[in-house]
Amino acid sequence: MMQVCIFLALLSKICQVLAVSKTSGVIQESGIRTEEVGQTVTLTCSCQSDAVTFLAWYQQSLGGKPHLISSRMKHSTDVDINPAYKDRYEVFAQNEKCINDLIITDLRLSDSATYYCGVLVFNAIEFGQGVFLHVRTSPSNIQSAVHQPALQPLRLGDSVNLSCTAYPKPCAGNPSFYWFRHDESQPAIVYPGKGQCTSLSNKKPQRKSCTLNLAIKSVNISDAGTYYCALASCGEIVLGNGTRVGIVAPAKAPFLLVYCLSAALGVSIIVLLSLALIAYKMKKETCSVCKGTVPHLAASATSDIVNQDADSLHYAALSLKKKNERPHQEHDMESVCVYSRVKSRKV
Repeated sequence: MMQVCIFLALLSKICQVLAVSKTSGVIQESGIRTEEVGQTVTLTCSCQSDAVTFLAWYQQSLGGKPHLISSRMKHSTDVDINPAYKDRYEVFAQNEKCINDLIITDLRLSDSATYYCGVLVFNAIEFGQGVFLHVRTSPSNIQSAVHQPALQPLRLGDSVNLSCTAYPKPCAGNPSFYWFRHDESQPAIVYPGKGQCTSLSNKKPQRKSCTLNLAIKSVNISDAGTYYCALASCGEIVLGNGTRVGIVAPAKAPFLLVYCLSAALGVSIIVLLSLALIAYKMKKETCSVCKGTVPHLAASATSDIVNQDADSLHYAALSLKKKNERPHQEHDMESVCVYSRVKSRKV
């Protein structure tokens, strides 16, 4: 009996652990955040589960792999920071509210990347949606440019081809192109792109014009968001203004048209019911004639006619005598009464 009780207690603990792990998660800002060189930025992160044991930050550059920035235990404010980030990166830790904010000072162009906050829950790592930090120089010093046209709202099932034009700054190496999709309810998604570049002049350094396309076939609700065209050139990332892809529902019919169609439907139903009732009555009368039954009205009319005929009857008594040559047999003759029916017509 004792072993059964212990088994049930352990089973209840396991169920509680599973329930906690399902509700655990990371609260992190998402989308695209643009800052200028030399500034200080704070990327916020917190957890909402008591089952979290470790917290960490990761950095993923465009086209690269995630790199660990920092890690710490939940119930400790001591933070281990990777030596490659120790100079300008620090973590603000608070145990009570499970806060794990990343602070970056003296921003550089190389800090442009996607930053993920991660937590460890029972040997399983969970990540936040991630935020893309775009570090740029002052607008007056930007020599590259990206132009994106605006886009009209789309309907479900439509296809669209997003395009942008980029003018990279002349430098060594080839430029790289990317597409960012940003939506408040979804994490930022990066699509690597391939631009087609043409020279604008033969003078050195040569200026180029590059075109980048992104085809979306049969759009659905999950494709909605703002798509940014990104150009990575000369150690700098330049973003376009963004193209908004909105999904609109099919147009609703005018209220007057709906009202008229509803009224017509109601009238049609009433007419059909009336016709069905008439057909039922006609069928019932036809069946009565076929079976030889007389309707109540016909029987009543026949009774009235019989009564009228009875009132018009007249009774007359006729005496018939049979002559015989033998007079002595007269007393043997019998009287015979004959009734005659006379029917008179009223004028």
